[in-house]
Amino acid sequence: MELVFVHGALVRDGSWWWGPTAELLRERTGVRSTAVALPSCGETAPDDVAGGLVADADALRGVLDGLDAAIVVGHSYGGTVIAEAGTHPAVAHLVLVSSYLPDVGQTQGGVMSGEPDPVTIADGGDGTVHLSGYDAASFGARFLQDADETVQREAWERRTAQAAAAFVTPTSTAGWQGVDSTYLVCQEDRSTTVALQRSHAARATRAVDLPTGHHPFLTRPDLVVEQLEAVLHRG
Repeated sequence: MELVFVHGALVRDGSWWWGPTAELLRERTGVRSTAVALPSCGETAPDDVAGGLVADADALRGVLDGLDAAIVVGHSYGGTVIAEAGTHPAVAHLVLVSSYLPDVGQTQGGVMSGEPDPVTIADGGDGTVHLSGYDAASFGARFLQDADETVQREAWERRTAQAAAAFVTPTSTAGWQGVDSTYLVCQEDRSTTVALQRSHAARATRAVDLPTGHHPFLTRPDLVVEQLEAVLHRG
């Protein structure tokens, strides 16, 4: 069994975001993990950015093609990537962290627009969008209020522009359907409301509440690993 992490929107360097949990998971269980490089965030070739959601889903399937069995963890936008990737024989379980289980035809932007205080993004004029109206302090306060200043600063340095197609492309399939899944509801999340999380968590097999902000794999890796161990023991 291996674990595959799919990070959220408008950031890069999934291995950094996932790192604290990956290290603790390896120490406790010996399970290895990898973070998918998302083309829409410029993590592969620059020309791939235009592929948006479809390119990201292809990247996830490419990683899964090399594995016999995997637990796939999707954070925020990562859940939409999982949905678009469709069913894959290697996927044994899904873990969704403050994430989405969209129906066919839904878009990432459409889901986000329904929030009472949606994350503000702006058109880059080149087929990309980016976070708008934040500085390092307000970014930390909204997305990582339960992290220390060093982590907040390092996270701020990893924000990036992303293909607009990641937000406006309707999902063509729902890869979460028919797969055993665990949803981690982040109760102190200031980015995605608890109400929206619970509406998507209702589509998962089970849901677990965590007393964290939007990025528990950074701030409380112990709690995330505890849930991953439960998945591993469940078989």
